[in-house]
Amino acid sequence: MIEIKDVTKVYNGKAVPALNGVSLEIGMGEFVFLVGPSGAGKSTLIKLIFCEQKPSTGSVSFSGKNISSFSEGELLRHRRRMGMVFQDFRLLKQKTVYENVAFALEVVGTSPKEIREKVPAALAKVGLAGKEKSFPAELSGGEQHRVGIARAIVKDPLIILGDEPTGNLDRDNSRQLMELFAEINAGGTTVIIATHAWDIVDRMKKRVIALEAGQLIRDEQRGTYCDEY
Repeated sequence: MIEIKDVTKVYNGKAVPALNGVSLEIGMGEFVFLVGPSGAGKSTLIKLIFCEQKPSTGSVSFSGKNISSFSEGELLRHRRRMGMVFQDFRLLKQKTVYENVAFALEVVGTSPKEIREKVPAALAKVGLAGKEKSFPAELSGGEQHRVGIARAIVKDPLIILGDEPTGNLDRDNSRQLMELFAEINAGGTTVIIATHAWDIVDRMKKRVIALEAGQLIRDEQRGTYCDEY
């Protein structure tokens, strides 16, 4: 599904590459944790998979097609098949829970009828039925994160990407959030999560891809956060 081949990413003004010669493959329906210290290249890898950025050298391919060859229309359609969950929620404060989730469909031209069907279903899936008219400021941090997940899954994506999604949550909310990701993955959606939450990674025993200084140093099925375990 996703093939990253000999990828190096260099940002302007930076002497050290954010990613340096990284190669890996992620299959459809996998659950993958990206781990490593700050600055290891996790967020850069997420941005490349999301097609927010392109590699300096090497290639990122989806189903055999290099993203660098995507037309503007193909790139837009591809991004529609992915859902992104952020650490800082990025909810629109002036919009209700329903409106925040509906907005993800409105921007891609979904019909009002389909929006009315999909938004309540997505909110129910993340345990927020009955919160449709609430505003973000009226929700707990964990509930705001669930709105972010509902916004990501309402498009029925092939891939869910999370960039430190539990970074601002306490342990209980982090555990609940990861359990929700696992449920989504069980339905066939590929889930890729960049995280520092070592306890969750160790408990869930999913595939672990470890980065350090822009290089892939470990790739294990049913892995742990640190290879010393």
